[in-house]
Amino acid sequence: MIALALLVLSFANILSPSISIAQTPPPAAPQAAAAPATPPPPPACDAKTLEKCTVNSGDTAWMLTSVALVLMMTVPGLGLFYGGMVRKKNVGDTVMTSFAITCLVTILWAAFNYSLAFRAGSPYIGGLDRAFLQGILSDIGSGVSNPSPLAPTIPETVYICFQMTFAIITPALIAGAFAERMKFSSMLWFIALWATIVYAPVAHWVWGPAGILNSTNDAAWFKVLDFAGGTVVHINSGTAGLVACLLLGPRKDTGPAHNVILTFIGASLLWVGWFGFNAGSAVTANIQAGMAMLVTQLATAMAAFTWMIVEWVFRRKPTVVGICSGAVAGLVAITPASGFVGPGGSLAIGIAAGAVCYWGTTGLKHMFGYDDALDAFGVHAVGGIVGALLTGVFAISEYGGTSGWIEGNAHQVVNQAAGVGIVLGYDIIVTFIILKLIDWTIGLRVSEEVERDGLDLALHGEVVH
Repeated sequence: MIALALLVLSFANILSPSISIAQTPPPAAPQAAAAPATPPPPPACDAKTLEKCTVNSGDTAWMLTSVALVLMMTVPGLGLFYGGMVRKKNVGDTVMTSFAITCLVTILWAAFNYSLAFRAGSPYIGGLDRAFLQGILSDIGSGVSNPSPLAPTIPETVYICFQMTFAIITPALIAGAFAERMKFSSMLWFIALWATIVYAPVAHWVWGPAGILNSTNDAAWFKVLDFAGGTVVHINSGTAGLVACLLLGPRKDTGPAHNVILTFIGASLLWVGWFGFNAGSAVTANIQAGMAMLVTQLATAMAAFTWMIVEWVFRRKPTVVGICSGAVAGLVAITPASGFVGPGGSLAIGIAAGAVCYWGTTGLKHMFGYDDALDAFGVHAVGGIVGALLTGVFAISEYGGTSGWIEGNAHQVVNQAAGVGIVLGYDIIVTFIILKLIDWTIGLRVSEEVERDGLDLALHGEVVH
């Protein structure tokens, strides 16, 4: 048995080099089909990439917030601010004016005023490629859009809404000058024509592509610094208000503010909303927006406090309407400067605004005898002029990219003065023509009976209790 086992082992060793147990490998897995190449994500929108790109979510969120803040300035802010200062029999007409202007200007902005103000055209007026808001790319499915070159990191739809809120409040401010005496129908015609023939061109000159006063345009007549609307909004509206109150003439009778609490609430809403107005004008959530917010707060507080002290000295009593008007004066004056000056300059602008606008609503008005009912000219035009000129003085290059007089660039004050003069001249002439045409056709002013009884009941069939 042993011998047989040894014989078998010997035989196996002889055969082992040539015989092996076949190991059948597992069948190879079928090769998966190649996945289609993933397309690269759309590029981020910026100043160099303006087609089919993705917007910046942070900037967009801030600008959506700014739109709401600035709209709040007109309704309810301005409506309550003005409504508290008129007599009780005209409160309804005053707040109705702010609300109706909001609706009217929104419609006109969508129809053609946005395109005329902010699209490329000539140095004097934009084109009509966005008439009725045609051609806007906002592809939600692919997440791409074609932003405006003026706000390259946010959707054009948001930029349209932001600038719309400026276009709304500007003509609404004019109503403070002619309060308590203009026909409601005449007001609507005036605002519609003025928003189209005055506001849209001036906005294009200062902010639009290749505008004649745009500080970023190498071919501009004058490089005017206007960060958020000193010339476009405040000088523009205040000057139109002066022309309107001169053509209408003074009210038959006047009285004290009917409800200073409404004025206080309105002024407070204006102050809060103005952060969207000024800081939002950076159109990005960046360092410049932060500085604009800071200097807005400083200038407003300083102007309100200065007005209070000046009024206390000359009239022996500080008033609610006075301190609220001082705050608005500071907001107005810092508006053109907010993206260009630092804290020190903002405090100086606040002092100047409080003192000069107090004089504008008292001494200047009494000197010439015009009835600027709610001081649209004395606060907005005078404050806008103060702010525009002092922007040329206090501009700091590291904050806004342009030096002012304190950094050796005295010529910037010349630019600012030229911009003020051009806007004043154009506004006076065109506003006068518009108002005269309306007066010749349907008339501007309500009858003496309506004015005596109050516009609320006669024009709107309502009374405030």
